Amino acid sequence: MMVPVRCFTCGKVVGEHWQEYKARAETKEGNEDPEKVLDDLGVERQCCRRMLVSHKDLVDIVAPYQ
Repeated sequence: MMVPVRCFTCGKVVGEHWQEYKARAETKEGNEDPEKVLDDLGVERQCCRRMLVSHKDLVDIVAPYQ
């Protein structure tokens, strides 16, 4: 669904980094190394990194069924 606003484990705000992470690491044009992108964004904890790396954006797929 939508990216969580806060990390489930530590509570740090990670939602503010999603748009830039998605633009830099997940598109074909800006295919950078996700590790480098997260380092540049200042996301250092493993628990926060997994929130962004493992997220799958399903809003556009699920929206028609609501």
